Amino acid sequence: MPITVKCPTCQKEVEWVPESKFKPFCSERCKLIDLGDWASEKHAIPVKPEFDQQMLDELGYDEGNFFKDQS
Repeated sequence: MPITVKCPTCQKEVEWVPESKFKPFCSERCKLIDLGDWASEKHAIPVKPEFDQQMLDELGYDEGNFFKDQS
């Protein structure tokens, strides 16, 4: 008995078999709807900022001449 999953877009049951061309989606339409949601940023993967903006300001990164050669 094949495994079944729910289509992320419409919740229709989808069999997880090689013949299921758009798995985990039930159809190309549902796949494209999901792709459009990612493209319009309705979905996003949460990330932790790599650095603190306030800390960079305190170090002087916001000053106009910070990256200019000091020699």
